[in-house]
Amino acid sequence: MPRMLDVSDEVRAEIGDEEADRLLAGENAPGSYDCTSCRTPGDSEQERTSTVLFVGEETAVLAFAHATCLPSQVVQVTEEQLQGAVRSISGDTVDLDPDQVVPEQAVLGVTSGLVLIAGELHPALVVEPTGPIVRPGTTGLGDDFLPLLIEQGFMPLMELSEVPPVLHGWSVLLAMGQLHAVLQPGTNGGQPVAWWQAHQPLQVTDGWRAAANKHQQVLMFAAPVGSIGRQPREDLLRDALDKAAANGKLVGVAMPLAGT
Repeated sequence: MPRMLDVSDEVRAEIGDEEADRLLAGENAPGSYDCTSCRTPGDSEQERTSTVLFVGEETAVLAFAHATCLPSQVVQVTEEQLQGAVRSISGDTVDLDPDQVVPEQAVLGVTSGLVLIAGELHPALVVEPTGPIVRPGTTGLGDDFLPLLIEQGFMPLMELSEVPPVLHGWSVLLAMGQLHAVLQPGTNGGQPVAWWQAHQPLQVTDGWRAAANKHQQVLMFAAPVGSIGRQPREDLLRDALDKAAANGKLVGVAMPLAGT
C-alpha cells in the first residue's frame, strides 16, 4: 500500500531516485514509526509523514517524522555525532559507504514556554533528548546527559522556586522574532559555537518574545529522555518540570538573550 510520505528534492538528491521511489511505493517505508521530532507514534499509511535524512561525512541515517512536526529535509551532522550517537530513532540506515555501520542519531528536542517563578513569567526553553546520551568516546546503556551538562555549569534543580543562576558565555540566539540556536563558548576563547541549532527557525509566541525582551535572558531547563515529554499546554509543561525536579532529573540555568 502506498505510504503518505513526503520526500523533498534535497532528500531525493541524497538517497537517489530509485530509493526515493521505493519509499514512496511503500516498499522500504515503515507503516508505524516514532516521530524523530515529538517521539510519539506515527503511521505513514494514515497521516502525512516526512522523511528526514541525517547526513555525516560518510554515512547517513534516514528517519521519519509527522509532517506537522518537521518538513522533509536533510540535516548535516558530524560523522562523530553519527558514530557516537545512541540508537534513538525509528528509521532505516542508508549507507553512503557500504563499509560503515551507523547507530541511529539522538536528537535534542526543544520546547519553548513561559514559566512562572516567584510571581513573574519567564521565557524558558526545555531540552529533552530523544534517547539516552552517552559520554563521547564511550559505549554503553547509561545516560550521561545531566552529568555532562552539570560539568558545563548547569545547576541541579530540586524545585522551581527561584531563577537559576546565569551561565556566562552561553546565550540564546533570537533573530527576526524566531529561535535559531543555543550558543556555547568556543574553544580557547574563540567565537561562540552552536550547542543546539534549529533545523529551521522556531516560532515563539508574542508573550514569550516580550518576556525575553523584558528580562534580556532566557531560562533553559534540561532533563533526560522520558522525563518531560511533549506537553501541549504550558500548565502541563510546568507540572512535568516540577515532577522532574522532585525526582532529581532536572538541571537549569539562565542565559543572556542574543538578538531580538
